[in-house]
Amino acid sequence: MSLTLDTYRLLGRSGLRVSPLALGAATFGTEWGWGAEQDEARKLFDRYVERGGNFIDTANTYTNGSSERLLGEFARGRRESLVLATKYTTLRRPGDPNSGGGQRKSLFASVEASLRQLDTDYLDLLYLHLWDFTTPVEEILRGMDDLVRQGKVLYVGISNTPAWEVSRIQAIADLRGWSPLIALQIEYNLIERTGERDLIPMAREMGLGVVPWSPLAGGVLTGKYSRADLSATPSEDGTRKDFNLALGTLTERNFAIVDVVQEVAAELGHTPAQVGLAWTLRNPGVTAPIIGARTTEQLEDNLGALEVEFTDSHLARLGEASAIELGFPHDILARDSILALTRGDMTIEPRR
Repeated sequence: MSLTLDTYRLLGRSGLRVSPLALGAATFGTEWGWGAEQDEARKLFDRYVERGGNFIDTANTYTNGSSERLLGEFARGRRESLVLATKYTTLRRPGDPNSGGGQRKSLFASVEASLRQLDTDYLDLLYLHLWDFTTPVEEILRGMDDLVRQGKVLYVGISNTPAWEVSRIQAIADLRGWSPLIALQIEYNLIERTGERDLIPMAREMGLGVVPWSPLAGGVLTGKYSRADLSATPSEDGTRKDFNLALGTLTERNFAIVDVVQEVAAELGHTPAQVGLAWTLRNPGVTAPIIGARTTEQLEDNLGALEVEFTDSHLARLGEASAIELGFPHDILARDSILALTRGDMTIEPRR
């Protein structure tokens, strides 16, 4: 059964209702060498909201602050009907050691800056953007809780952090009565599935809604790149292709996955982008993948993912092409010989 943007989902263990596809505002502005100019960004925003979308994702330093500023301008007059999510921890002033990181000084200054740039009195959702391996978790949690109590932030989440740290943070929040995390952002797509090892199962168990970024692997899953790019080297133009080359996402393994995505798309009568997004969207642990369109045509194509209906055969082919090893201890615990040690020959249904 196909979805619509106004088929809302609850985010984590909260009552917050969000669209099943979030609109990524990292493409609002061209300061990074790619993205949408103001007029085109406005069209992206309007089209998404007109279709019933309410969940929009940005960060304090996306496109050097233009993302938040443009989003704040576009949201005027309908702020209450939107769920605006932003992030902190990336350096706002290079060279200033406390303008980034997870600590309290960075947190409070970043939130105040985001409130000004977004032209709003409160943030619906604030993520810790990048784990810095230095700030005590109690400092982060107490700072977030203080902002929630002040009414400047309604909900808190976390992004790009090891699973064991996230679970520890959530446990401490529960024990102290501080605001719990309700959302987890991770990279998750047919090319990058390692979140299935610990992050996604942990999120489901601990009450965090998973909001994947880069569900199309930086555009690789759309088929816009070819094996001719395997021998390419990054230029200094700052294009999306340069970004992917620097990240190492243009590989033979990944192109083999793209081959299967294209085959399935052709059989279903959809585009590769729609198939890639729909595969991520159908994971029961995922709440809302973030789409990062630069044009209204790309946005409309992405929204078509809501209408994709897979057969078991298609899912099996996509799963086989992109399969990863879960590694220890997951692989050993899944063996029949090991399961027999705790279950014998009994059949025990998993918890629902």
